Amino acid sequence: MQPQDEVLPRDVTVPVAVAPLMWQGVRAALPIVLGYLPLGFAYGVLAREAGFNLWETVLMSVLLYAGSGQFIAVSMFGSGVAAAAIIFTVFLVNLRHLLFSASLVPHLRRFRPAALALLAAEITDETFAVAINHYSDHEAHLPYHFGLNLTAHFSWVLASLLGGLAGNLMGDPARFGFNFALPAMFIILLVLQLKDKQTLVVAALAALFSVVIALLWPGSWNIILATVIAATLGVILEPWTGKF
Repeated sequence: MQPQDEVLPRDVTVPVAVAPLMWQGVRAALPIVLGYLPLGFAYGVLAREAGFNLWETVLMSVLLYAGSGQFIAVSMFGSGVAAAAIIFTVFLVNLRHLLFSASLVPHLRRFRPAALALLAAEITDETFAVAINHYSDHEAHLPYHFGLNLTAHFSWVLASLLGGLAGNLMGDPARFGFNFALPAMFIILLVLQLKDKQTLVVAALAALFSVVIALLWPGSWNIILATVIAATLGVILEPWTGKF
Protein backbone atom coordinates (compact mmCIF):
# COMPACT_ATOMS: atom_id res chain seq x y z
CA MET A 1 0.00 0.00 0.00
CA GLN A 2 1.33 3.39 -0.97
CA PRO A 3 1.71 6.13 1.69
CA GLN A 4 -0.97 8.25 0.03
CA ASP A 5 -3.48 5.42 0.51
CA GLU A 6 -3.25 5.56 4.29
CA VAL A 7 -5.59 7.36 6.66
CA LEU A 8 -3.13 9.60 8.48
CA PRO A 9 -3.43 11.01 12.01
CA ARG A 10 -3.84 14.77 12.32
CA ASP A 11 -0.31 15.26 13.61
CA VAL A 12 1.33 13.49 10.66
CA THR A 13 2.48 15.57 7.70
CA VAL A 14 0.62 14.61 4.54
CA PRO A 15 3.00 13.43 1.80
CA VAL A 16 3.33 15.87 -1.10
CA ALA A 17 2.20 13.13 -3.52
CA VAL A 18 -1.25 13.19 -1.95
CA ALA A 19 -2.01 16.75 -3.05
CA PRO A 20 -2.28 16.12 -6.82
CA LEU A 21 -4.55 13.13 -6.27
CA MET A 22 -6.81 15.02 -3.89
CA TRP A 23 -6.93 18.02 -6.23
CA GLN A 24 -7.88 15.65 -9.05
CA GLY A 25 -10.81 14.47 -6.94
CA VAL A 26 -11.80 18.06 -6.19
CA ARG A 27 -11.84 18.89 -9.91
CA ALA A 28 -13.87 15.77 -10.66
CA ALA A 29 -16.49 16.93 -8.15
CA LEU A 30 -17.06 20.33 -9.78
CA PRO A 31 -19.90 19.15 -12.09
CA ILE A 32 -21.58 17.66 -9.02
CA VAL A 33 -21.14 20.93 -7.14
CA LEU A 34 -22.94 22.80 -9.92
CA GLY A 35 -25.93 20.53 -9.38
CA TYR A 36 -25.74 20.43 -5.59
CA LEU A 37 -25.76 24.21 -5.10
CA PRO A 38 -29.27 24.89 -6.48
CA LEU A 39 -30.60 21.56 -5.25
CA GLY A 40 -29.23 22.00 -1.73
CA PHE A 41 -30.54 25.56 -1.67
CA ALA A 42 -34.01 24.30 -2.60
CA TYR A 43 -33.80 21.68 0.14
CA GLY A 44 -32.89 24.36 2.68
CA VAL A 45 -35.89 26.46 1.71
CA LEU A 46 -38.25 23.47 1.83
CA ALA A 47 -36.88 22.32 5.18
CA ARG A 48 -37.54 25.73 6.75
CA GLU A 49 -41.03 25.77 5.27
CA ALA A 50 -41.67 22.32 6.75
CA GLY A 51 -40.82 23.57 10.24
CA PHE A 52 -37.12 22.81 10.66
CA ASN A 53 -34.95 25.48 12.25
CA LEU A 54 -31.68 26.52 10.62
CA TRP A 55 -29.41 24.17 12.56
CA GLU A 56 -31.72 21.18 12.08
CA THR A 57 -31.74 21.92 8.37
CA VAL A 58 -27.95 22.00 8.17
CA LEU A 59 -27.42 19.06 10.54
CA MET A 60 -29.53 16.80 8.35
CA SER A 61 -27.26 17.63 5.42
CA VAL A 62 -24.19 16.86 7.53
CA LEU A 63 -25.42 13.55 8.97
CA LEU A 64 -27.92 12.14 6.49
CA TYR A 65 -26.43 13.63 3.30
CA ALA A 66 -28.91 12.06 0.90
CA GLY A 67 -30.67 14.46 -1.43
CA SER A 68 -33.70 12.38 -2.31
CA GLY A 69 -33.96 11.08 1.25
CA GLN A 70 -33.82 14.59 2.68
CA PHE A 71 -36.47 15.93 0.33
CA ILE A 72 -38.73 13.00 1.22
CA ALA A 73 -38.06 13.46 4.94
CA VAL A 74 -38.92 17.16 5.03
CA SER A 75 -41.99 16.60 2.87
CA MET A 76 -43.30 13.85 5.16
CA PHE A 77 -42.42 15.87 8.26
CA GLY A 78 -44.30 18.86 6.92
CA SER A 79 -47.32 16.61 6.34
CA GLY A 80 -47.29 15.43 9.95
CA VAL A 81 -46.12 11.87 9.27
CA ALA A 82 -44.79 9.93 12.29
CA ALA A 83 -41.02 9.81 12.80
CA ALA A 84 -40.89 6.01 12.53
CA ALA A 85 -42.55 6.10 9.11
CA ILE A 86 -40.16 8.81 7.92
CA ILE A 87 -37.10 6.85 9.07
CA PHE A 88 -38.33 3.63 7.44
CA THR A 89 -39.13 5.37 4.15
CA VAL A 90 -35.73 7.09 3.98
CA PHE A 91 -34.09 3.75 4.77
CA LEU A 92 -35.86 2.10 1.83
CA VAL A 93 -34.97 4.94 -0.52
CA ASN A 94 -31.29 4.72 0.46
CA LEU A 95 -31.04 0.94 0.11
CA ARG A 96 -29.58 1.51 -3.35
CA HIS A 97 -26.35 2.48 -1.58
CA LEU A 98 -25.83 -1.23 -0.91
CA LEU A 99 -25.47 -1.69 -4.66
CA PHE A 100 -23.11 1.26 -4.89
CA SER A 101 -20.88 -0.11 -2.13
CA ALA A 102 -20.82 -3.56 -3.69
CA SER A 103 -19.75 -2.10 -7.04
CA LEU A 104 -16.85 -0.23 -5.42
CA VAL A 105 -15.52 -3.26 -3.50
CA PRO A 106 -13.28 -4.57 -6.33
CA HIS A 107 -11.54 -1.20 -6.51
CA LEU A 108 -11.28 -0.38 -2.79
CA ARG A 109 -10.84 -3.75 -1.08
CA ARG A 110 -7.13 -3.16 -0.40
CA PHE A 111 -7.77 -0.20 1.91
CA ARG A 112 -8.25 -0.35 5.68
CA PRO A 113 -11.77 -0.73 7.17
CA ALA A 114 -11.56 2.69 8.85
CA ALA A 115 -10.97 4.37 5.50
CA LEU A 116 -13.73 2.38 3.84
CA ALA A 117 -16.16 3.37 6.59
CA LEU A 118 -15.43 7.04 5.93
CA LEU A 119 -15.91 6.57 2.20
CA ALA A 120 -19.16 4.66 2.73
CA ALA A 121 -20.59 7.50 4.80
CA GLU A 122 -19.98 9.89 1.89
CA ILE A 123 -21.46 7.83 -0.95
CA THR A 124 -24.11 9.54 -3.05
CA ASP A 125 -25.53 8.70 -6.46
CA GLU A 126 -23.39 11.38 -8.06
CA THR A 127 -20.06 10.71 -6.32
CA PHE A 128 -20.50 6.99 -6.97
CA ALA A 129 -21.11 7.58 -10.68
CA VAL A 130 -18.02 9.79 -10.99
CA ALA A 131 -15.83 7.41 -8.96
CA ILE A 132 -16.87 4.21 -10.74
CA ASN A 133 -16.37 5.95 -14.09
CA HIS A 134 -12.89 7.11 -13.01
CA TYR A 135 -11.90 3.68 -11.69
CA SER A 136 -12.80 2.01 -14.99
CA ASP A 137 -9.42 3.16 -16.33
CA HIS A 138 -7.55 4.48 -13.26
CA GLU A 139 -6.17 2.90 -10.12
CA ALA A 140 -8.11 3.69 -6.95
CA HIS A 141 -6.48 6.11 -4.48
CA LEU A 142 -7.95 7.34 -1.22
CA PRO A 143 -6.88 10.99 -1.68
CA TYR A 144 -8.78 11.15 -4.97
CA HIS A 145 -11.89 9.65 -3.43
CA PHE A 146 -11.75 11.87 -0.34
CA GLY A 147 -11.23 14.94 -2.53
CA LEU A 148 -14.26 13.98 -4.57
CA ASN A 149 -16.48 13.15 -1.59
CA LEU A 150 -15.55 16.04 0.69
CA THR A 151 -15.92 18.64 -2.04
CA ALA A 152 -19.37 17.38 -2.95
CA HIS A 153 -20.45 17.11 0.69
CA PHE A 154 -19.18 20.59 1.57
CA SER A 155 -21.07 22.13 -1.35
CA TRP A 156 -24.27 20.36 -0.27
CA VAL A 157 -23.96 21.57 3.32
CA LEU A 158 -23.13 25.11 2.21
CA ALA A 159 -26.10 25.21 -0.16
CA SER A 160 -28.38 23.87 2.57
CA LEU A 161 -27.18 26.62 4.90
CA LEU A 162 -27.83 29.32 2.31
CA GLY A 163 -31.27 27.90 1.54
CA GLY A 164 -32.05 27.70 5.22
CA LEU A 165 -31.04 31.33 5.69
CA ALA A 166 -33.33 32.33 2.83
CA GLY A 167 -36.15 30.56 4.65
CA ASN A 168 -39.62 31.43 3.48
CA LEU A 169 -38.49 34.47 1.50
CA MET A 170 -38.09 32.51 -1.72
CA GLY A 171 -41.58 31.05 -2.02
CA ASP A 172 -42.09 28.16 -4.43
CA PRO A 173 -38.67 26.80 -5.58
CA ALA A 174 -40.29 25.50 -8.77
CA ARG A 175 -40.61 29.07 -10.02
CA PHE A 176 -36.83 29.21 -10.31
CA GLY A 177 -36.39 25.75 -11.83
CA PHE A 178 -34.92 24.15 -8.71
CA ASN A 179 -37.32 21.21 -9.09
CA PHE A 180 -35.41 20.18 -12.24
CA ALA A 181 -31.93 20.36 -10.69
CA LEU A 182 -31.89 16.71 -9.55
CA PRO A 183 -33.10 15.18 -12.87
CA ALA A 184 -30.68 17.39 -14.82
CA MET A 185 -27.73 16.24 -12.70
CA PHE A 186 -28.65 12.57 -13.16
CA ILE A 187 -28.92 13.06 -16.93
CA ILE A 188 -25.38 14.48 -17.02
CA LEU A 189 -24.02 11.55 -15.00
CA LEU A 190 -25.83 9.08 -17.27
CA VAL A 191 -24.33 10.62 -20.41
CA LEU A 192 -20.84 10.27 -18.91
CA GLN A 193 -21.47 6.54 -18.47
CA LEU A 194 -22.64 5.86 -22.06
CA LYS A 195 -19.30 4.79 -23.48
CA ASP A 196 -20.37 1.75 -25.51
CA LYS A 197 -23.39 -0.24 -26.74
CA GLN A 198 -23.54 -2.39 -23.62
CA THR A 199 -23.93 0.54 -21.22
CA LEU A 200 -26.51 2.07 -23.58
CA VAL A 201 -28.54 -1.17 -23.53
CA VAL A 202 -28.29 -1.44 -19.73
CA ALA A 203 -29.36 2.19 -19.28
CA ALA A 204 -32.36 1.73 -21.58
CA LEU A 205 -33.39 -1.47 -19.80
CA ALA A 206 -33.02 0.16 -16.38
CA ALA A 207 -35.23 3.06 -17.44
CA LEU A 208 -37.86 0.73 -18.89
CA PHE A 209 -37.95 -1.57 -15.88
CA SER A 210 -37.99 1.35 -13.45
CA VAL A 211 -41.10 2.83 -15.09
CA VAL A 212 -42.89 -0.51 -15.36
CA ILE A 213 -42.13 -1.51 -11.75
CA ALA A 214 -43.16 1.93 -10.47
CA LEU A 215 -46.52 1.56 -12.22
CA LEU A 216 -47.08 -1.96 -10.91
CA TRP A 217 -45.56 -1.49 -7.44
CA PRO A 218 -45.67 2.09 -6.14
CA GLY A 219 -42.88 3.00 -3.75
CA SER A 220 -39.10 3.27 -3.89
CA TRP A 221 -38.30 -0.33 -4.85
CA ASN A 222 -38.43 0.36 -8.58
CA ILE A 223 -34.94 1.92 -8.61
CA ILE A 224 -33.29 -0.97 -6.77
CA LEU A 225 -35.08 -3.74 -8.67
CA ALA A 226 -34.59 -2.07 -12.05
CA THR A 227 -30.86 -1.64 -11.37
CA VAL A 228 -30.38 -5.29 -10.39
CA ILE A 229 -32.43 -6.64 -13.31
CA ALA A 230 -30.82 -4.37 -15.91
CA ALA A 231 -27.29 -5.05 -14.66
CA THR A 232 -27.95 -8.82 -14.71
CA LEU A 233 -29.33 -8.68 -18.24
CA GLY A 234 -26.37 -6.54 -19.27
CA VAL A 235 -23.96 -9.27 -18.19
CA ILE A 236 -26.05 -11.96 -19.93
CA LEU A 237 -26.35 -9.97 -23.16
CA GLU A 238 -22.71 -8.84 -23.23
CA PRO A 239 -21.61 -11.47 -25.82
CA TRP A 240 -24.35 -10.31 -28.20
CA THR A 241 -24.09 -6.55 -27.66
CA GLY A 242 -20.39 -6.72 -28.42
CA LYS A 243 -21.12 -8.01 -31.94
CA PHE A 244 -23.12 -4.98 -33.04
